[in-house]
Amino acid sequence: MNGSRSAGLLLGIAADRLFGDPQRHHPVAWFGRAATALERRTYRDVRAAGVVHVVALVGTSWFAGRAIGRRWPLAGTAIATWTVVGGRSLTREATAIHRQLIAGDLPAARRQLTHLVGRDTSLLGADEIARATVESVAENTSDAVVGPLVAGAVAGVPGLLAYRAANTLDAMIGHRSERYERFGWAAARLDDLLNLLPARLTAALAAALSPRPRAAVAAWRRDAPGHPSPNAGPVEAAFAGALGVRLGGTNHYAYGTERRVLMGDGRAPGIDDIPRTARLAQRVGLAAALVCAAGCAVISRRATRPPTADR
Repeated sequence: MNGSRSAGLLLGIAADRLFGDPQRHHPVAWFGRAATALERRTYRDVRAAGVVHVVALVGTSWFAGRAIGRRWPLAGTAIATWTVVGGRSLTREATAIHRQLIAGDLPAARRQLTHLVGRDTSLLGADEIARATVESVAENTSDAVVGPLVAGAVAGVPGLLAYRAANTLDAMIGHRSERYERFGWAAARLDDLLNLLPARLTAALAAALSPRPRAAVAAWRRDAPGHPSPNAGPVEAAFAGALGVRLGGTNHYAYGTERRVLMGDGRAPGIDDIPRTARLAQRVGLAAALVCAAGCAVISRRATRPPTADR
């Protein structure tokens, strides 16, 4: 079973690199519509209602994945991985923003940036757009690439689908707002829990694969604790150190303004740092796929090894 899981993860990440996310009839879009419809019935301005909402949707995704994985272990893992991993799409969005900034089309770059971030982009200049893009590519490398791979390595198709369900719910209802302060609490906390390991694996790989590993580790250790997110902090700090830039600062959101801790001790990021970040993110994603597949293969060999006879 773990052999099929290992091969399926590699096939799925290869499909994502070659084709990107499914452009039409994406299962994550179906899930989002189902979650919105269910919210009309489950919403109450209390944490308990949010717990019920999350358990229903993530639990359904888990059991659907279990049925798929049992029937088609290799193909199911490959297709699920391709569906839930978003590395190619992340690169595509960053590349589009880079091109728009090079062309001097700030309105288009601001609109494109809304695909990656939740902050208000309407007044951002070119340098702030570049910073937001670098930060988002770093964070989403963990959320959209490494996180699903780790979940798939640990729990196969059920893990892949449940992880994506939890991550999608966090994006939908886990943010700060008057409506979701209590109802979205469970989604935000579950997403934090599921990303504890992936975020640190992402940060470690970013440091290991950069020309500045010591600077990346130093920024991670020094600056990450000051970030409001326990998982975005290590990733963004490690990328800042790896790239030799300074991330963080003032961000404007619909609910108010946040002044984030500065991470890294380099210069402010510029337009040309966007493709550098995307290339590092691609290397991290590939390395994470190899690490997760290798882990599955080792577990599979140990599970199939015949027991040693007693003397």
